[in-house]
Amino acid sequence: MNFTDRIKPTDKGITTYLDELIAQNYQIPTFQREVVWEKENVKKLWDSIYKFYPLGSILIWKTDIQLQNHRQIGGHELSDNDLNRSEYKYILDGQQRTTSLLTSLYGGRIEGRGDFDPSIYVDLTIENKDNTDDESYRHRFLYWDEIDDKNGTIKRNTGRRKKFDQNLIIKLKDIKEDFEGQQGKIVNHPEVNQKYNHKYWKELRRIKQVLDNYRLSFIDLKGIMVSEVCQIFERINQAGEPLDIFDIVVAKTFRPENGESGGFYLRELIENFREKNNSRFLRISDFDYLQIIAILIRENIENSGIRNITPRYLNDIKTEQIESVWESAKRAILKTFDFFENTLYLKGPQFVPYRYFYLTLSNYFYKNSNPNYDFLKKYFWYYSFHNEDLLSNTRDINTHIRFLDLQKHNNEIHFDRFLIDKNVLRNLSYSSKGRLSRAILALFSNKKPKDWRYTDREVIGDNLFFSTDKPNLHHIFPVNFINSNVNNNLLDHNSLMNIAYLTQITNLEISDQNPLVYIREFDENPNFEKVIDNHLLPHDILQWARMEKMPIDALDQFIEKRIDKIISELQSQLKGINFEIIDTKEKVTNE
Repeated sequence: MNFTDRIKPTDKGITTYLDELIAQNYQIPTFQREVVWEKENVKKLWDSIYKFYPLGSILIWKTDIQLQNHRQIGGHELSDNDLNRSEYKYILDGQQRTTSLLTSLYGGRIEGRGDFDPSIYVDLTIENKDNTDDESYRHRFLYWDEIDDKNGTIKRNTGRRKKFDQNLIIKLKDIKEDFEGQQGKIVNHPEVNQKYNHKYWKELRRIKQVLDNYRLSFIDLKGIMVSEVCQIFERINQAGEPLDIFDIVVAKTFRPENGESGGFYLRELIENFREKNNSRFLRISDFDYLQIIAILIRENIENSGIRNITPRYLNDIKTEQIESVWESAKRAILKTFDFFENTLYLKGPQFVPYRYFYLTLSNYFYKNSNPNYDFLKKYFWYYSFHNEDLLSNTRDINTHIRFLDLQKHNNEIHFDRFLIDKNVLRNLSYSSKGRLSRAILALFSNKKPKDWRYTDREVIGDNLFFSTDKPNLHHIFPVNFINSNVNNNLLDHNSLMNIAYLTQITNLEISDQNPLVYIREFDENPNFEKVIDNHLLPHDILQWARMEKMPIDALDQFIEKRIDKIISELQSQLKGINFEIIDTKEKVTNE
């Protein structure tokens, strides 16, 4: 197919389009957003049609791919389970307008509005004031609850009910389907009195001409892959909300229940998995789950066709492929989360430096009866802290999977030289969510830090706040203390080297106090010195507190000593690996 056939502008009569919709010739895929139906907006829509204003194009994706679709729209059955269609037509953009037009012409049900009838009625007695009249539509287009006077009990509707009884307010559907009959009803009205050019009669004809002649604009997309559809949808979607490839794969792999086979619904599959287990890691994104599944299919099903985890290949995932790996995949994913949570002591995804770890480790645990946790700990810390970014793209993922497979099958493995730059650690920011910042927070968490006041209480528990939430992260040298005291520090007090985890209550108690004051108070507890160690804090700050005096560059000295503590801890974690330390800091004096 050449490029000129990919995008084709067309048009179609408004009633023809709606009739074809009811005939199930168009589908609305489930990845479409929920309709926000408002009475006023529907009236404005019909006013634009009445004035022959453009509505904007409706985007139609023509494809041979069968997706899960909404079974109903506005109460009208649209589901089409015909598996023999050579082409499906999905509404990518225009669901809101389509729903509004369909329900206002043919009636239906609006979710959350009970017995409300969305059918539109037209008051033939309403005239335009001028060409820029933007108010008469409110009175021209009406709903039944604006007409029905409940046998005279709703006084504001009395006049409209009288006009309805006189056939001067007519249902839009009746004008479309019984125009001759509607003309016959008003021809003998005392004001009309068979006058062909009477304004009521002219208004009735105008509405019929609108229904017969107004044409909607369409843009047909054909020969376009699912991954491209995602990008197109995001760019034309007025709400600016991206369409996740997960939504399309869910729709594409959906299988309704029938007598021969059970149904399949990927979204429900993952939601059930989340609900039956208890871990914050289960809340990783749907896209993460989809990429995990893709890796497991690629690595464990021969000739799967899934050569990568980009949308181009995620689009090719088949229902039966997911079913083939899912039972073992669940166990592998849970083992991955268990490794993070109970081996590394990381209590949530916010500590994981690379989201791609979910993919590489799940594949390692997949049908692996004898995982090597000592190896996995080295693997995690090596790649989390290495000075080079070694797991940031799909090519890196493939390298990692090959490396992990070697150990999985008991082959000899070898880690290359590990490189770490002191200056990179020095400049890691408290507010950053980058890979190395997460790695530092993960290392702090891994040491199972205890609270400074209540030294038998672990800080990193199930009630942990998000890692960047200030009440749980404490500046050892508080920000306001540094800002309000004359000092000779060159390093940033927001460095992660100046951060420790504390319980919220202890953090609030410390507030902006001088560290000499609050450290000395905590030091009264005989266990406090050990607590300092499991926070990877240098003992210098403890000695300064005991002497009630600190050097004018105390923050700088503290940060440098803590970097040494962190590097020492990493050397212990990566024992046996060639470990190289560099420092790219420029020479700076305090003068």
